[in-house]
Amino acid sequence: MSAPGSSAAPARAPRPTPLQRVLQVFLVLSLPVLWLAVGVRLVATPAFLWLEYHRPGFPADPWGMGLNERMTFGSYGLDYIMNLAPPEYLGGLVSPEGGLAFTPSEVSHMTDVQHVMQWGLLLAAVLLVLSALAGWYLHRTAPGTASAAWFWGAWLTVALLVVAAATALLGWEQFFTAFHSLFFSSGTWTFSVTDTLIRLYPTQFWMDAAGTIAVITVCGSVLAAVLAQRARSGRPGRRRA
Repeated sequence: MSAPGSSAAPARAPRPTPLQRVLQVFLVLSLPVLWLAVGVRLVATPAFLWLEYHRPGFPADPWGMGLNERMTFGSYGLDYIMNLAPPEYLGGLVSPEGGLAFTPSEVSHMTDVQHVMQWGLLLAAVLLVLSALAGWYLHRTAPGTASAAWFWGAWLTVALLVVAAATALLGWEQFFTAFHSLFFSSGTWTFSVTDTLIRLYPTQFWMDAAGTIAVITVCGSVLAAVLAQRARSGRPGRRRA
């Protein structure tokens, strides 16, 4: 029996099993990928394209492509990479000047982008399902461990983005080149300034896209960290009398 007026010490939670530890690590490492996928998916939309083309200061096409033409061909490009359309979807488009809107090399690169996007989003979908299952299992077998994993995964995401942002600010061209080198063969993603892809998606577009993805990912990660911390604080046995 405890002495009158004294309170029993809270029971110490059992140490996580090796499986639970592995699942925690999986949740931590999956969260950066999932939030990055959310940011990329939200940017790869006609809505973002419209906002970019209409925002003050966005560079006009030096060769006279109008806003409506940019929206038309730019939307075709986004539709192509987000769907399973064949190369003819872009390769058969005719430019306002009467020639092909996209050269064969441009279509080939967009096909590569299509494959990266489709596989990347599929990977994110698989990770989302596995994360949900892992979180459910941890919640049932070791309450609080899933919330802890998501908390640290959220801050890992923020830390990785800070490093990426600092790298991009110190040298955008080097950052852009290194990023493309991860996914595309050398020489397949460089084009002339007169090519349609460069006219539709100039450097400023990619800088704005990267910044927007970073903001979405950071905001989502901070929200996840706050919710995870609240869930941890609200667990039975963690409240003070």
